Parts: sequence; C-alpha cells; structure tokens
Amino acid sequence: MPEPANLLRHEISPYLLQHADNPVHWRPWGPAALAEAQASNRPILLSVGYAACHWCHVMAHESFEDPETAALMNALYVNIKVDREERPDIDHLYMSALHALGEQGGWPLTMFLAPDGAPFWGGTYFPPEPRWGRPSFRQVLQGVADTYRADDQRIAHNTAALRRALLAASAAHPGGLPLPADLDRVAAVLHRLTDPIHGGLRGAPKFPNPPIFRFLWQNDFRTGDDAGRAAVHLLLLRMSQGGIYDHLGGGYARYATDEVWLVPHFEKMLYDNAQLLELLAFAHADRPDPLYAERAAETVAWLIRDMTAGEATAFASSEDADSEGEEGRFYVWSEAQIVSHLGLAAPPFMAAYDVTANGNWEGHNILRRIDPPGPEEHEEKVARSRAILFAARAQRVRPGRDDKVLADWNGLAIAALARAAAVFARPDWLLLASRAFDFIIASMGAPDGRVQHTWRLGRVTAAGLIEDQAAMARAALALFEATGTVRYLSEATNLVGAAARLFGDEHGAFYQTAADAQDVPLNRPRSAADNATPAGNGQMAEVLARLFHLTGDEAYRSQAAGVLRAFTGVPDQLAAMPTLLAAADLLEDATNVVIAGAPGHPLAEALIEMALTAPDPAVVLLRSTSAEALPPSHPAYGKLAGPAGAAAYVCRAGVCGLPVTEPGELAAMLRRRA
Repeated sequence: MPEPANLLRHEISPYLLQHADNPVHWRPWGPAALAEAQASNRPILLSVGYAACHWCHVMAHESFEDPETAALMNALYVNIKVDREERPDIDHLYMSALHALGEQGGWPLTMFLAPDGAPFWGGTYFPPEPRWGRPSFRQVLQGVADTYRADDQRIAHNTAALRRALLAASAAHPGGLPLPADLDRVAAVLHRLTDPIHGGLRGAPKFPNPPIFRFLWQNDFRTGDDAGRAAVHLLLLRMSQGGIYDHLGGGYARYATDEVWLVPHFEKMLYDNAQLLELLAFAHADRPDPLYAERAAETVAWLIRDMTAGEATAFASSEDADSEGEEGRFYVWSEAQIVSHLGLAAPPFMAAYDVTANGNWEGHNILRRIDPPGPEEHEEKVARSRAILFAARAQRVRPGRDDKVLADWNGLAIAALARAAAVFARPDWLLLASRAFDFIIASMGAPDGRVQHTWRLGRVTAAGLIEDQAAMARAALALFEATGTVRYLSEATNLVGAAARLFGDEHGAFYQTAADAQDVPLNRPRSAADNATPAGNGQMAEVLARLFHLTGDEAYRSQAAGVLRAFTGVPDQLAAMPTLLAAADLLEDATNVVIAGAPGHPLAEALIEMALTAPDPAVVLLRSTSAEALPPSHPAYGKLAGPAGAAAYVCRAGVCGLPVTEPGELAAMLRRRA
C-alpha cells in the first residue's frame, strides 16, 4: 500500500526538497507513482517547476502549503512533483501537450493525466481564489476530478487527441539539405523580429534568445553582411548596461519583464550565462570593447564564486529570484541605503546607475548603467563604490541556489569558457573548463559511453538525454581545438558513438531519450527546435560537421547531413531551428585552418592564437605536427611547416590555399570567407 505521506523527503533535487514539507502527498516521477495511479484508478496531478522559479514559489505558498487545498489534492489525485531541470524530457512531453491544448506555456506547469500518464487537460499557475478571470486552484481540482469520474468519453477523447498531437510533434519530416536560400529566408524572418532600438527581440518580456543571435552572427560571415553582427552587438550592449545584468556580482538574469532590459526576473541560470559568455567572446573578437571584457570577467568571476557546485569542479544550475519571500530583495536598493554606504561618493554613483529617491521599480532601485563610461579617474571611483556595495550586499540573506550539476548546461559553459579563454587571453579560464569537463566525464559518465544528465551530492539522479551527449561532445571539441590534446577528440567521438547507438532514430537524427528509458510514457520526443538552450539535434549536427572538418572522415559528413535532412521537410518550421541551420552552414562552408609546426614553436603558437580568436564561429582549427599527422582523407594531408618553422593552411570546400606565415594576414583572412 503506498505511503500516505509526502515522499519528496527521500529525493536529492533542491526543487523537490523545497516541497518536502508540504502537506500534499507528493510522489516523485517514476514507475511507482504511475502504478499507484493505475491501482487506485485516480487521475494524476502533475506539477512541474524548478528551484529558481518565482511563480512556482508563489503557487507553493498559496496552495501546496495550504492544508485545505492539500487535503483536496490528496483525496482526489495521485500528486507527482517534477523538477523540470532534472527531467526536461518529462517537462517537454507535457509542455507540448499544453501547447496542443492551445494554452501558453510556462512554469509552474500543472497537468492532469489519466492513470497511464496520458494528459487530458492542464494549465500553468492557478491562484488560490478566483482572480484575473481564472478559477481558483481548488475549483480546478474539484471540477477536473468531477469530469474525470462522470465523463469517461470526454476524457478518452481528450487523451486520444493529445496522443495524436504529441506523436505529430515528434514525427520526423525529412527533406533535403538546407540550402543558402533557406538560411537567407530564416535570417530575414528573424531580423524582422529584432528590436533596432533596445536590442534583442521586439516587445516584452524580453529574453536573450542566444541561439537566434548566434545564428544571425554566423550567417553574416556566410553572406558578407553586417546586420546580424550589429544585432548581436546591440543586444550585448543593452543587456550589459541594463538592469538584467548584476552590476555588483556579475551574471545575467533569465529575462527582463519590460522591453528596455530594466526589470529582470531575477533568477540567474547557468545556460543563459554560458551562451552569453560565448557571444561576448565572438563580439570582442570582432570589435574589441572594454565593456565586453569587463562583463566576461565579471560573469566568470560569478561562476567561480557563486556557481561552483560543492565538491564538484563543475557548475551549479541556477540562483533563485527570491530571498526572504520577496522577488529581487537581494538585488535592489533604496537611495538611503546607497547614501549610507557610500557617503560623499554616492552622488556620482547614483547618477551613473539610475538611483533616485522614488526608485525605478516599485519604489526600489535596480542598478543599471545609464551614462557612458567617463574618464579613468571617474571609472575607478565608480568601481570602488561597486565594491563597497557588493560587500554590503553580501551581508543580506542570499537567494537560494540549485547546486545540482547538469551535463548539458555544463557543456555549454565549458565550450564558452574555452572560447573566451582565447579571446580574452585568460588561460585560467581554460583550466576551469577542462576541470569541469573532467568532472562530468568521471562522475557522470556511464559504462556504455553516454553521460548522465544530473548529479548532486555524489549521486546521479537522472539518465542522460541527447542534449547531454551533444553539449558535452561539443565541449570536448572546443577543448580539443583550444589545447590540441587528442584525448578530447577521442571523448567527442566516444560520445557521438554512444548517441548513435542509444538515441539514434531511423531517419538519421536522434530522439531526446535513450532506447532503454523506462519511465517516459506515450512516445519518445524528437525535435530540432531551439528553446532558451540549443536543441540536442542541432548541437549534434554541429558536432558531426566539426568532426568531419577535423578528421576528413566522410562518415561524419554523412551523419551530419542525415540529422539536417531529418527536419527540413516542413520549411516553415526552420525558423525555430537556428542551431540546426548554423550547423548546415558549418558543414558546407566552414573555414578549416591547419597549423603545421612543432608544438610550442613561437610562430605556430601565434598562428594558433589567430585561429582561436577568429570572430567567425565556422572556423575549425587543427594542429599538424608533421606531414603525416593528418589522415590522408583530410585536404591538408602532407602540408609542411616550411622554412619559417610553422605555417597556416586555410582550407575551404576541400581545397587548401598557400601557406600563411604572418599572423596578421591569417587574422584578416579569417574575418571573411572568400
């Protein structure tokens, strides 16, 4: 007989543990909870959220901590709580069902399921009392339960319709390889959505959307235009000076609630900061700017100081928006507080950071930089003021931190650190990246070659997904190019092999879940659509394309083409797949730079630096220590260092140019594709 109690106390996820003391008889997702629902013939109430989610906290306080509401939930449902970061496959499945119902997605996700896990209705946040034209959560609970008992036909109709919708959403739509015209069309669509004044996409709320802007950035090198690069520079400028950036402690919040980047939703996510760090590196490589260097250094300092996950050398998932029960309390200031801490230094700081008596948000002040950088003496005074306020803020109650390690988000961070280490001349960041990579392989690697998804307190808590294999393989290749260490290339090929065996589908692409997954009902999700993070299939296409250029092995070209073709059958959907399209560009139009020369040779190192700091994401770097170091299938096979002791060969479309021995000349060549 299932225990009539809250079973989340046995879990490790920080989000699930936030709910371990609720009077609700929560169960974690898994076969036992599904079996309980089937044995009792009760519907399932599925609640999905994450530790840094503000509205998840609100609904928890209003409803899940309320004894009356909890009693109703316990009497009518088998109640299952899911951490969306720990189980993104389950979240994706039921969020897709909510979208199929015509509802806008978000968290907390509240879904009602038949005992076998089939969804039949749902929503997001429900208030404790009728409000904003929405019924109360208790009304919803009772109404759904009554319908489930009294109207079997309606429930069966809904579950059948949603099953069909989920199968359709996961269906492959094979077509041809993406053509330059496809990339042009998608770029034009995305450019029309950008905000030419405030940066990012138009309107509010405003999310960074790094996959979109990374595609627009890379696409400019293909076309020779500059609109995409201009859009990224504007995005980074506005975000880096806005309230969405933490001007005292570093790091970007998840999104802004307004269109000018002033008011953040204060949680900080590893995946956003990883992708923005990579964009900062590309932007600085294109147009060096002290602002980019400062924001990169401050963001990495935040990663080291606040996001190292306990005994792990990898990175934690997120920091909360709330502290002491209030959103943003840790981050905002009153004018009186600023004056108290800074004294005579307060006026110039307040003028620089938009601090007023009335505040710029609900009577409080969110720090944002509103004046341009001034003389060096002025900036030094402002920096000292920031340091004083940072120390004062450290005495406040900190927001909660979700310290679980996610392989896919760490993969994004590792690749970004490897890129940023070269661009900003910070070898210590490369060491940080390599340590994180080694931790995940050692602590989260499985005997069959895959990496698992989640780790915390010495335990793996969720099976690996395609995003984990792809992001970690991509990270391995970033480390290989940055260091020349062959082990990283081997790690990438091992992960790709495991992905093909365990996640591959019949069309050349990949399912999100492995073939041996036991607790994912209905169907195996498959998609190349990006969200706030790049899709696993898009990342895997990039990895395979890069492996082709690094090895010359046609098998990787064929595999990359297979992933690309699996999703092109519905052209109107390609705008949702910018990472996949960037991979198509990489496959067909990459610049392959081969540096011939002995390891450590000064000229070789200078040429390597030029390749690693190129602003075009489609530059691929390979070191060659002898004429026979490359496989015969590689277009640079047999190329020699020459009399200078080192030389760079720039190869495009399988043809290599003459040797280049001037670093400046190589840098100029890599700023354009000829």
